[in-house]
Parts: sequence; C-alpha cells; structure tokens
Amino acid sequence: MTQLTLEVQSANGTVQATASDQGQAHLVYEKAYEPGDQIVLKSGNENSYLVIQLDDAMDPAFVFLAGKEFRFVIPFDEKKISYSPKTFMGDLHTLTARLATEDEINAYRNLALNVYDQHENATCYPHAFANVETRGESVFAARNAINGNCVNFSHGKWPFESWGINQRDDAEMTVDFGRTVEIDKVALTIRADFPHDNYWERVTLAFSDGSKETLDLVKTHLKQTFKLAPRKVERVTIKELIKSDDPSPFPALSQIEVFGREAAN
Repeated sequence: MTQLTLEVQSANGTVQATASDQGQAHLVYEKAYEPGDQIVLKSGNENSYLVIQLDDAMDPAFVFLAGKEFRFVIPFDEKKISYSPKTFMGDLHTLTARLATEDEINAYRNLALNVYDQHENATCYPHAFANVETRGESVFAARNAINGNCVNFSHGKWPFESWGINQRDDAEMTVDFGRTVEIDKVALTIRADFPHDNYWERVTLAFSDGSKETLDLVKTHLKQTFKLAPRKVERVTIKELIKSDDPSPFPALSQIEVFGREAAN
C-alpha cells in the first residue's frame, strides 16, 4: 500500500512535525503557524487519488496527486483574507490524508473542486490559473473559482472571494484536471453584487480536445447549469467573455463546476 506522509516545514525547510503511515497520514501540530510555514504532503507513488484535509476548519478535498509531493503555503496577511478567518489559527491543528476508495474514484462529481489549490501548485489537481487576476489580489485569484464557495452577493474578502478580470476583454481562466476525465455538464455562478457588478451574456468554453461550447448567460445570482456532449479532456478554458450593456465594468466569476467521472482506460 502507498506510504503517505504529512509534514509541517518552516520557511528554511526545517521539519517541525511529521506523520507517516500506510495509505493514510494523521498529523496533529501543536504550535501556531508562522509566516513561511508549509504543509508538505508526500506519497510513495505518483498518480495517486487522495482525500486530504489540511486544516480542520476547511472541507476535505478529493485530489489527484500527479507527482510525489505537494506543498501548501500557509496563507498570511493579504493572502489570508480569501480564506475563512477560522483557518490556520491557534496552536492545535489536525491534518489528514488518505488514499481514496474505489467508490470515491469512480463517482460522478464536480471534477473542478479543490479548496487547497494555490498559485504555486503544480502537482495536486485540479488546478486553476488565469492570464489576469485583478490587481494580483488574493480575493480575485483564479483558485477562488474552484474552492466550492458560491456565495456571490458581494465582493472582496472571504466569503465573497471570486475570480476578477481587471476589466480585461481578453481574460481567460483554465481548469487543469491533471489527467484525462470524461465530462458532460458545467455550472457557472457569476458574481452578483449588482449594481456594482456587470455580468457576461456569453462565454466560450475551449476544451483540450479542440472542441468548444458557447454558453448564453443571464443576469442572476443563481447557478447556471449547462449539459454538454460527453467528451474526454485534460483541461477546460473559459474565454471570450462578452459582458452585457450594464454600466458597471466589473463582471466576475464566483464558481465554475465541471461534472463527470474519471475517464475509462
């Protein structure tokens, strides 16, 4: 069985605490986090399906670990305001990781969901990235649109974080699944802080298989769901964002959900 390890490392790489076991790892860290600290998840094998919970005030996440290591930087200061203020606080923290079950792996689900995504992430999928994030602020980062939070009636710090496009007409955001998946449905929740916000009347989804879908949106705070012809893809990019004639220059995306299953071999 795959050996899993959780560590807390300081800014200089010193291991502050560690736990390791077969198929799981449970780490209790009895110290306050400091700037520069990282949670390091290690797997004895590449291409592992895991369920991880790196903070007891955050939801568990089903993830695909393409490499053997994932580093999560503990957020502080400006980076912290896109997370709940309850997260990573105090001097007692429980961190867990385990291998996913076959039922979990084979389940139909939102394949875009990863509450632990960060800019630095290059191994733990899904991962979101964009060609623009408003003023480089954490509350407008691409990762916010795949963290599962659809609260959208305001903007700014948690729980109103979103993907902001800095008024760029050529804004694009990609969700990379890190492996081939089969999808058949997409749901978009636009930010709806009207009249501060505008909205997109039309967006295009471009898939890694070369196909595209154009979606017509309406002005609503509700989730908008679109069925797709099933396709096997590794990535999806939301682009060609056509905003409405409303006077506000600020359309934004609160959440993108992509539904499907692991692709059959």
